Amino acid sequence: MQLLDELEVIHKGKTKTVGLYHGDLTDLTPDEFFDLLVISAFPNNYVTIPSSMVEALDRKGLSVEKLAKDKEIDLRKIYSCWLSKKINPADYQGLQFSRILCFEPLVKNQPPPELIGDIFQSLLPMTEQFGIKSIAMLIVNTGSAKYSISKILPILLEASINWLNIGLDLDQIKIVAYTQEQAAEAKKIFSQKKNTIKNASSHFTAGYNYDCFISYSRVNTNEATWLHQKLVKENPQVKIFLDKKEIKPGFAWQQEIFNALDDCQYIYTLLSPEYLKSKVCLEEYHIAHFRQRESDQQILIPIYLYSAPLPTFMKLTNYIDCREGSQQKIEGIPSL
Repeated sequence: MQLLDELEVIHKGKTKTVGLYHGDLTDLTPDEFFDLLVISAFPNNYVTIPSSMVEALDRKGLSVEKLAKDKEIDLRKIYSCWLSKKINPADYQGLQFSRILCFEPLVKNQPPPELIGDIFQSLLPMTEQFGIKSIAMLIVNTGSAKYSISKILPILLEASINWLNIGLDLDQIKIVAYTQEQAAEAKKIFSQKKNTIKNASSHFTAGYNYDCFISYSRVNTNEATWLHQKLVKENPQVKIFLDKKEIKPGFAWQQEIFNALDDCQYIYTLLSPEYLKSKVCLEEYHIAHFRQRESDQQILIPIYLYSAPLPTFMKLTNYIDCREGSQQKIEGIPSL
C-alpha cells in the first residue's frame, strides 16, 4: 500500500500514528502486517456483493460467513460488531492480518458518526484482552451506504485522534482509500484536517470543579437522584455533576461529555440493562475507565443497579452491588 499522509499522536511519551493509505487490503506483503481488519456487512448476511470487502476476502479463500459461525466475541447487541477467531495469514496469499472485526449495524442507515463511535468503543475490550495494537479499515460507509468521503473522513480522523489521546491502546490506525479517485479526495481532506488539529498528550485536570459525576440511563433517574441526595446529605458542600439533559446520541466523539468527565474527581456509573443499551452511557463509562487506567487513584466507581449481562471488561472492575435498585443499598454506599 502507498502511504499518502500521516499524523502523530503523542501519549505518555509514546508516538502513535494515524495514516492515510491507498491500496488493496487483500494484496499485501508481510512487512505491511497489522493485527485487525475492520469490515462491515448486513446483519447475519455475508453475501459476496461485488466490490465489497466480504467478496474480496472470499476471492482469497477467507469466508466471512464461516468466521461468523465461530466468533471469538459477539458484541452485536451493544456495539453492532463481532470479533473473529485468529486467522493464519500464511494460509491466504496477500492477507496480512490475524483477526477481523465485522460491523453489522442493527439500525438501517445508521448515522456515520454513531457507526464510527461504535467502532472505537468496541476496540477497548479487544485491545486489552487480545493485545491488538494496529488496525486497518477502508473509509467506512462510503460504499453501499453511499456517504461521501468529505462526510466520513473528518469524523473518522477526529475520533481516531481523540481516542488515542485519552489512552486507547493502539499504536497504529491505517485508513485506506481503495480507488485513485478516493485517494485524491481523501488526501486533500486528510491534509486539511491535519493542519487544524493541535495534538496534545492526554492530560487531566489537576484541580476539579466537581467532586463527582453520576453517569446513568434516563430510565434510572430516580436511582440517580437517590445517590445524589445521599451524597449531599453526607456533605452539603459536595459538587456533583448530574446531567438531566438529553445529550444528543450519534456522535463519534462528544466533547461535552469528555469535558465534564475530565472535571470530576470520581465517576459513579449506574449499571443496568438500559445503561448497557445507551451509547452515551457506554461512552461515559469508557472515558471513566481510561481516566482510571491513567491514574494511580480510584476514579471509576461502578454501581451494579439492576441485573444485566455485563460485558467482560465491566466484570473485571470491582463494583458496588445495589441490585435490584435498592434504595437502602444506595444509601449505604461508602462515603467518598
